[in-house]
Amino acid sequence: MKFKITLLLLLVSFSILSQNITAKLIDTSTKQTIPYANIKTGAYAGVISNDEGFFTVAYKKDTKLISISCMGYENKTLTIAAIKKLNFIIELQQAINKLDEVFISTTAPNANTIIAKVKAKIVDNYNLDLQYYNVFKRSKYNADFKNLEFEIDKASDVKKKQLEGVNSSLHTLVNHVKNSNMVQFVDFKGAVYILNKDSIKLKIEKATELLDHKNDFSIDNIQEKMQNIILKYLDTTKTYKLKTGLFKIEDSLALNDDDFKDNVKNEFTVSYLNDETKYILNRAQFYENSFLNKILDTDLYDYKFEDMAYNNGVLTYILTFYPRKGKAKYTGQLYIADDTYAITRVNYNYYKDRHGQKVNLRLLLGVKYIENKSKGTIIFEKDSSQRYYPKYIKSSTGNYFYVSRPLKFIENSSTKNKVSFDFTIEGENKNEFELLVTRHNTLSIADFETEIQAEKAPYIKLSKYEKSIWDNERILEPSLEMKTFDGENN
Repeated sequence: MKFKITLLLLLVSFSILSQNITAKLIDTSTKQTIPYANIKTGAYAGVISNDEGFFTVAYKKDTKLISISCMGYENKTLTIAAIKKLNFIIELQQAINKLDEVFISTTAPNANTIIAKVKAKIVDNYNLDLQYYNVFKRSKYNADFKNLEFEIDKASDVKKKQLEGVNSSLHTLVNHVKNSNMVQFVDFKGAVYILNKDSIKLKIEKATELLDHKNDFSIDNIQEKMQNIILKYLDTTKTYKLKTGLFKIEDSLALNDDDFKDNVKNEFTVSYLNDETKYILNRAQFYENSFLNKILDTDLYDYKFEDMAYNNGVLTYILTFYPRKGKAKYTGQLYIADDTYAITRVNYNYYKDRHGQKVNLRLLLGVKYIENKSKGTIIFEKDSSQRYYPKYIKSSTGNYFYVSRPLKFIENSSTKNKVSFDFTIEGENKNEFELLVTRHNTLSIADFETEIQAEKAPYIKLSKYEKSIWDNERILEPSLEMKTFDGENN
């Protein structure tokens, strides 16, 4: 009994010592929410408010100070107790534009001159090689299928009643896919070891997957479900070859029950998460032909001075950029600190009807693919060495896809009975990635070489968002869509 009481007291003490608070930022005048504000809980620690203006921080005492800064707003510092008295809604006052006090001349700063100074100071302002980052990463994957067509072309040695059953099951699958909410959220906390732009190692400390597993549909997943439907109506005592077009996929596809069991473990492939993370981090680098390096290429882009504002007490130039040549694809805003000529924030998206990679082999191979959406935000923060690192990166991408594949099951026998069908899938994929750097430091080559990246990382499978899993962690506050996601009742 004494042990149980002691354990209870320890648990109560821990909950008292460590608590979470969630608050919302709004504009004092407009009452609009304020996204991407910097919430500092220490000199070089903190989080970022999400798209809806919410943030969550952990604290031990009500007297803890929280400092809030955001482009175009006055800084605000207040205690946890003060936030509670405000009912967890914090109003920020817009900073007064004092351009007249800064510039006596009526001539606006020259945009190209500012860009030239930015490029000259890149080496002094940024050092993104040999870095160690503690990170929280959130990914959202969404598929929207516009058109699905499944049709049996030929079926030898299959009775008419069986074909009716196949077609009925395929029709049910089509309706299920079209009416499903195919959204997946993946969160993980971990460490990133960066050697250079080409080589990073990822260590996953905790990960979750939020998904309606009844509606888990990728193109390959749909094809597999169709195959399984057809296989159920074939002779289960035999094996089959599976061909798509000219290519043979399986030499011996058996139809016993064990083939249809779900033996997938709750593990992520770390190399896949590594590739995603490297892609996101490279958006914030300045190496040759990098995304930001191209944005600063005066042969590709034109620039226009728009305004000036204060960001955490630093006068900041606001420039817009847009293509001057056809191979330039983006437009957006650059925020540049007046004292260091460092880029502190970038907003970007595709310019008008421009797009990324495009593959159109619809007639030849039945495949078409267009990257038609790319937008994002990159926010840099100055560290103790007076250099800048990426505090927050958001990247949203989308693509149109069309896949038309002929599939054929060929019986492994002298009769070689066949079932052939075509399927066509058309729709859009949308992916959204957010990366928050919660702590960083420099790294030695020896430290990088010593770290071993695991092949797999376990994750917690969820059908509803569970905030308690991330208690006392520095994370991005989830959106309302994520909070209200219900994979059990969809």
